Amino acid sequence: MDSDLELKLISLITKLMSLDPTIFGWGVKGQIIEIISLLRSMDLDSLPKPESELMSVTTQIICVFNSMDLDSQPAALSKVVSRITDPVNPTDSDSDFDHSLGEILDLEPEPELLSLIYQAFSLVSSMNSKWEKLISLRPQVVHRVGGDKIYMNDEQVSCRRYNKWACLPKNWQMFWFIGEDATHFICKACHGQNHKEHNNAPVKIKHPLHPKHSLLLVLLETYGRKRQCYCCDEDLKALFYYCPACDFTLNVACVEKPPVLSIDHPKWHEHTLALFSRTTSLTCDVCALAYSTSPLYICPPCGFVVHQKCFSLPRVIRISRHPHRISFTLSFRQGDWSCGVCRRKIENDFGGYSCMRVGCFYAAHSRCATQRNVWDGKELEGEPEEDIEEIEPFVRISDGIIQHFSHQHHHLRLDENTCRDYDEDRLCQACITPIYFGNFYSCMQCGFILHEKCAELSRKIHHPIHPHMLTLVAGYDGFRHYCSACPSFITAGFFYRCVREGCSFRLHVQCAIVSEPLVHESHMHPLFLTSKPGEMRRICSVCKEIQRSTTKETFNCIEECDFALCFGCATLPHKLRYKHDKHMLTLSYGEETSKMTYWCEACEGEIDPKKRLLIKLEE
Repeated sequence: MDSDLELKLISLITKLMSLDPTIFGWGVKGQIIEIISLLRSMDLDSLPKPESELMSVTTQIICVFNSMDLDSQPAALSKVVSRITDPVNPTDSDSDFDHSLGEILDLEPEPELLSLIYQAFSLVSSMNSKWEKLISLRPQVVHRVGGDKIYMNDEQVSCRRYNKWACLPKNWQMFWFIGEDATHFICKACHGQNHKEHNNAPVKIKHPLHPKHSLLLVLLETYGRKRQCYCCDEDLKALFYYCPACDFTLNVACVEKPPVLSIDHPKWHEHTLALFSRTTSLTCDVCALAYSTSPLYICPPCGFVVHQKCFSLPRVIRISRHPHRISFTLSFRQGDWSCGVCRRKIENDFGGYSCMRVGCFYAAHSRCATQRNVWDGKELEGEPEEDIEEIEPFVRISDGIIQHFSHQHHHLRLDENTCRDYDEDRLCQACITPIYFGNFYSCMQCGFILHEKCAELSRKIHHPIHPHMLTLVAGYDGFRHYCSACPSFITAGFFYRCVREGCSFRLHVQCAIVSEPLVHESHMHPLFLTSKPGEMRRICSVCKEIQRSTTKETFNCIEECDFALCFGCATLPHKLRYKHDKHMLTLSYGEETSKMTYWCEACEGEIDPKKRLLIKLEE
């Protein structure tokens, strides 16, 4: 047989094996008919000798197929063969064919034709080097993640009844634990029981990072908060090794590579560091944290301790909470230092980050400074300082007259009239709120107006809740955006957006200009942005709701108050006017001693002043 013909046969069989054998339809049917047509077109007498193993099996398939007595075969097999041999004039419907095709895969004893076809499939499968090298995974126990805990089901991973046809590669779930190519697989039909030709990953192991107990290979069904691997600190994959007695986890990739028993890391310490294989909570000299969720390296003569994950901490970074670069230091000089991110005390004898500018005393914990909502992931050691060009929002034409970048075809004049009449239809084009008092700019030729403060908004800013530069966009761009700080849509006005490609971070201008420390009428203490990635959303102490923003950020009290304020409440105006009242209304945050009954003038519903925001007539 010509080699091109054999390659075509291999290609057709490979494509058929990639189709789901449990969902037939025309894809499987058409592929079978195409293969049979190719086989029937072969001239057996002209096949070259000696035949390849695949062609030897193919020859047997052709001989059995051509000599088959359909009357002596099971009804389902006869229907399928008849339909294949005469596809133009079928004697049964498509649904009957699908049913018959499903039946023949379960026939016992298995007809010779099917045995030969499966043998051909196996040969083609073995020719695929990527399939052949895959390691079969046979997880023993199902686990679920909820909150911070992993819950054991104490049940074996169920296996379907034996059906080798369901074990074709289409039913394999591939895993890329190491490198770019798939390294392991789970057969979703048999969970590895029918794949004796593949090496099996061990279901129970002993590991140097956890020598006290054996680790089980488990399958993860995830809900709630994600968990991290003890070794690499990455999220747990669908399969991992687990010690239920110690709640200890290792990803398969970490098991595949041996741990480094000793390491020279002059960046952090002058002596060789040795792996401490016991799981324990020693305080790390680099990050000042005493958690047991990462391997530890120690220097016995010095007593120096460092987490493995802390080796990757950068030396020089820029974070969103501070305008200058900060650099790592192994200790702080004596004094009362507090973290500029979490606002908690910094222990002087442990590592952290401090400002590089002379005379600036900003500092941050190692782990706080490298949070993904604070740091952009760039190591800046050896990199020159970036010159960020300041772009003025307007050009001053003369005293009190400007040309704003958002309204370049007309000039704006400053209006200092503080006794103006309220006009509910005139809104600032930046923040889309009325102008009650204070100065504003109005267009000398049309109705365009801006609060004086809105006209002065910077074109580029760094905001505390996002690590990348933000750019001011003048005017709604027609797309439906969520504000990343509050749950509202951006449907009008100015907004800030991230300049990084692929980053969807957006902020209303109201959310962009409110920052920390926030002194707010709703609480007696200053409020700070202390939320960490991965934390549960906090309930706002004012609106009593969990705001569905993408960042989960709230302004929090760092005293013992457990007070949180969402961006939606933080940006509510303290005073406003209502179209049916001539007086200013003041925002109230509840009067717990009040005995009065309040009624909303708009919806006529009762207001509980202890639980809800209340806007009252100014005394």
